[in-house]
Amino acid sequence: MDTVRVVFMGSPQVAVPVLEAVLGLGSGWPVVGVYTAPDRRAGRGREVRSAPVKAFAGTRGLEVLSPTRLAAPGETERFEALGADLVVLAAYGLLLPKPFLEGPRFGAVNVHPSLLPRHRGAAPVAATILAGDPATGVSVIVMDEGLDTGPVLARSERVALDGTERTPGLTARLFALGAGLLADVLPRYVAGDGGPEPQAGEGATLVKRLSKADGDLDWTQPAARLERQVRAYDPWPGSATTWRGARLEVLDAEVAAAPGLVPGLVVDLDGAVGVGTGEGLLVLRSVRLAGRPATTAAEFVRGHRGFVGATLPS
Repeated sequence: MDTVRVVFMGSPQVAVPVLEAVLGLGSGWPVVGVYTAPDRRAGRGREVRSAPVKAFAGTRGLEVLSPTRLAAPGETERFEALGADLVVLAAYGLLLPKPFLEGPRFGAVNVHPSLLPRHRGAAPVAATILAGDPATGVSVIVMDEGLDTGPVLARSERVALDGTERTPGLTARLFALGAGLLADVLPRYVAGDGGPEPQAGEGATLVKRLSKADGDLDWTQPAARLERQVRAYDPWPGSATTWRGARLEVLDAEVAAAPGLVPGLVVDLDGAVGVGTGEGLLVLRSVRLAGRPATTAAEFVRGHRGFVGATLPS
């Protein structure tokens, strides 16, 4: 097999195993460039932090590129100078212009944490949890100019879900699975052993990029849906209501049966705290008021008289 010069694109920690999988393919697969998100300031001290993929690439002596826009002047030329035969992408976050997709002889391959065509788009893992899907998996696709619409090289086995998953843990689990799938399929792909298959249009769903407003808890929704939201939107955008003008984030919750309560009504449950919903009761386990540390819901009630009996806004 000829040498395959790879450009890798990814930023968060979950993408590191995918990069490791590419590096594990051996000397015939040199990684000639790694694209990651630019450094940014974060935390109370506003310290400059690098993307985990950048930090890992630095330990391997790989060239790192961190443009804010791939369509910016000069970026196509800089990419072409790398002489890539293949782009491998995992949780990168930027759309690839046409030269990045079609310039390399093997195109661009993406590790996507859902069983496409279900949950195309920006937040597939959160969408999987929010929808209450009983199973999920990973797809490896050859990218086209659409949003996760390219033909499929491989799909993982179905990963059964038990209804306790949260987005960070499930995301890490799926990308680890995807790393192994990628390592298996890439050598066969470049050797021409079995081409990608077009995605079916039936059953396709599209997930939009999440905003802070998506985390607002709508108490007219069923409690089961709100509990899934709490797990799906951890850590971003979070799931929150408002208490006396301040954002109150619900960090952990569970569902209980209840007669018809007013949506948003906070009730005492012999030491626990529940909120009426459109169907059932959402039992609060852990909450965080803006500017304060996380606490159990019971501790929050003891420190905030009037919370029980209040009606929270939807």
